[in-house]
Amino acid sequence: MPCAAGQAPAGPGRKPGFFVGGVEVLRLPAEIGPYRCGPGQPLLIIAGPCVIESEELTLQTADFLRRTGEEQGLQVIFKASFDKANRTSLRSYRGPGLEQGLRILAEVRNTHRLPITTDIHLPDQALPAAEVCDLLQIPAFLCRQTDLLVAAGSTGRPVHVKKGQFLAPADMRHVITKLAEAGCRDVLLGERGTFFGYGRLVNDMRSIPLMQSLGVPVIFDATHSVQEPGGQGERSGGDRRMVPTLARAAVAAGADGVFLETHPDPDSALSDGPNMVPLKDLPKLLRQLASIRTLFLRDFAEDSA
Repeated sequence: MPCAAGQAPAGPGRKPGFFVGGVEVLRLPAEIGPYRCGPGQPLLIIAGPCVIESEELTLQTADFLRRTGEEQGLQVIFKASFDKANRTSLRSYRGPGLEQGLRILAEVRNTHRLPITTDIHLPDQALPAAEVCDLLQIPAFLCRQTDLLVAAGSTGRPVHVKKGQFLAPADMRHVITKLAEAGCRDVLLGERGTFFGYGRLVNDMRSIPLMQSLGVPVIFDATHSVQEPGGQGERSGGDRRMVPTLARAAVAAGADGVFLETHPDPDSALSDGPNMVPLKDLPKLLRQLASIRTLFLRDFAEDSA
């Protein structure tokens, strides 16, 4: 009997995959540039400032992340946004825009040889972003937007979609189906918290294995998970002290990667400062996360034997 979309056929030793009509349509592990993400693979780190504030700061941050990744043997993807189209206030800084932002991201890629990701908000941003980026990111608020998903999936690039704060983990199977039917072969899902009343998010770590059961890797967004939407009136608040705790818990729960926004001086950042990890504190946290992943992979190898 053909499998329903997202249902992996049963079988001894069968790794889960995403199927449409009985045909496996997504790669698992997913492939992003030189990296592989998923079962049995090293932890994937997606890190960088929330938004491109200047070319100098962006390049400096990328250099630090590249050196840290090389020293610790990590898979690092650099992230920064060219436009924060969902800021709380019309007066908040949004970024340099598509053309200038992609030029800076291309400079990061060429100078520091890091794979790049950025978020897109409109279908017509997908193709130009895909020319520069190794991975396209869909914000949580836009995770159900069919035209945006189809445009991203049609580029041939891997796509990382953050689960909406209003969605159950199982509902993300519809997101995966849209991407797969648009031609995307490498999909990542992101867990970044669920609304808990007004101005507060909580994380249900069960969402990590639940979304993995759909046949795709799962990334834990540790910095947006501590966000307090609208918590500072015209800006979102947050509590960066909780980032290490949640990140460690997520990796212990089996997350395939961790998304972390970071900045040399978060308190002076132009967007999401309260959530971001100070750049100087990142190496210690990454070492801890890699150690937890190593223990997790040891058990994975034993279970697969």
